Amino acid sequence: MPSRPFLSRLPILLLLLAFMAVSGLAAHRIAQQLGLADLQATGLHRLDLYTASLEREIGKYAFLPGTLGLERDVLALLGHPGDNALAPRVSAYLEQLNERAGTLAIYLVDTTGHVVASSNWRRADSFLGEDLAFRPYFRDAMANGSGRFFGIGTTRGEPGYYLASALADESRTLGVAVIKVSLEQLENSWTTVEAPAIVSDENGVVILGSVADWKFTTLRPLDEKTRSAFDQTQQYNRRALKPLGMNELRELDHGARLVRIAKDGPEMVSVYPVAGRFLAQSRPLPGTPWTLTVLSHLEQVDDIAQSRATVAVVVTALLFMLGLMANERRRHLKDRLAAREALQKAHDELELKVEERTADLSAANQLLQDEVTERIRAERTLRAAQDELVQAGKLAVIGQLSTGIAHELNQPLTALRTLSGNSMRFLDRGDLATTRANLERIAQLADRMGAITGQLRTFARKSGGQLQPVSLYRALDNALALLDSRLAQANADVCRSCPLPAPIALCDVNRLEQVLINLIGNALDAMDGQPTPRIEIGCEVVGRKAWLAVRDHGPGLDDEVISHLFEPFFTTKQAGVGLGLGLTISAGIVRDFGGTLTGANHPDGGAVFTLEIPLADEAERHD
Repeated sequence: MPSRPFLSRLPILLLLLAFMAVSGLAAHRIAQQLGLADLQATGLHRLDLYTASLEREIGKYAFLPGTLGLERDVLALLGHPGDNALAPRVSAYLEQLNERAGTLAIYLVDTTGHVVASSNWRRADSFLGEDLAFRPYFRDAMANGSGRFFGIGTTRGEPGYYLASALADESRTLGVAVIKVSLEQLENSWTTVEAPAIVSDENGVVILGSVADWKFTTLRPLDEKTRSAFDQTQQYNRRALKPLGMNELRELDHGARLVRIAKDGPEMVSVYPVAGRFLAQSRPLPGTPWTLTVLSHLEQVDDIAQSRATVAVVVTALLFMLGLMANERRRHLKDRLAAREALQKAHDELELKVEERTADLSAANQLLQDEVTERIRAERTLRAAQDELVQAGKLAVIGQLSTGIAHELNQPLTALRTLSGNSMRFLDRGDLATTRANLERIAQLADRMGAITGQLRTFARKSGGQLQPVSLYRALDNALALLDSRLAQANADVCRSCPLPAPIALCDVNRLEQVLINLIGNALDAMDGQPTPRIEIGCEVVGRKAWLAVRDHGPGLDDEVISHLFEPFFTTKQAGVGLGLGLTISAGIVRDFGGTLTGANHPDGGAVFTLEIPLADEAERHD
């Protein structure tokens, strides 16, 4: 039979096991939830980076097919496809253009779908004479003027992205210019990142991926009808298109999912795990039917949760044992004190109380010193975090403007290439006047590109935070210049009502421009979908303050939005579009200037944000 001491301690042991189990489970669950939240925020940031890199890679070549219509020989050949003397000259031109642009192939297709000129015309597997009428990009270009398509070449079996544009004269469509671009360089850059990423097309087929073995697998099963359609279009050149083996476990907030990728065959060599449980976050790519998915492995989250659960169990056990030891010690001291005389007992109790009070006083003093030190350290850390958050906000704005700036730079680059090619021809002919005019135009375009990049470089510079006299109109001009491409794309009308002379405010010009860019960008977002959005900007001086108001003509702000307007992470935009920190950062910047930023509804409709900044003194203006 069990001994009596063991039976007496059995309830205590069961209580200890219960505490250890509860604390371990609670710590594991909390740690896993916190880890998933951090991983989800990191995944959204990676989605932004991958989306920007893919759009930038494709955007470099989007203009190229349409520019071939500027060549008279190209239009002449498409108008007379049987001209055997003109075809080699055009093919040689396409060959040079292909080498300079770094594309896979450039070719011309007549209205019947036959290739009449190609950059690979010297190769044995040239595209010349091939019938490409069945290709979707040819049909889309003939029907809509342009076409885009990802597929595997039927001649050389190279995967690539096809950009097609219809070429026409004054009366009719002559044919289609096609550019085949390789995304292999972008795909190779993804293999060095911390988490794998894949791009799937409208059929659920993985066309780009960080892991080579995932490429040309499917995210969902394909029926026989779909596979037969692929055989007709030869989009994937009869690839096997095996399933990736991704199974969804459960859905999370903001469209995230927990998935499991089964291990198929021997372990693949990779810088990160390619099988097991992942956090999957997806986003559609603008301008394409593709979907970008980032897969963040949960191994680290599980390990951290397991380790914290273990620590919680050990700490619970130690605390429980310390409690038992303290209880036993108390009982032992009680037995000893009961055997002493009353005077000695009182003396001992008095000495014990003095020692306890002294220890408590020393501990309290040390705790107070630690708290003061920690508070100073926390204030320094908070200030550094605020500065980094402001810089991150500026970089986020630059990321939003990158597509428009890339478009602004692509146009001068295209013109530079065309003008330089024409200058060489005019120079060979001895036409120095036309050559000089082309060179002057090239210099103007170079100045324009320098102005664009100079504005962007000035804005991206990390501010020193020192307040100085700043012209409010100059800061507004710089902000509008950085947003010029976005305003033009939205067909926005900016109406400024700013009397002269310009108010001179005491602030940091770089951070002030960041606030103005955020307010004007929010105004554009509020009027998204309107054919001719209108932004009104007013400036005035009231007492010792400079006032600047930005008003949109959107739906305005409801009461709930106004009550949470400047709270961190509060946003009315869709998930993944914004973090809800723009107005919070802007309000903090203006507060550092000694001013205020307020938001309200305009009486005539729309929202209006008012910026109030102290004016610079006369002595400060002349320093």
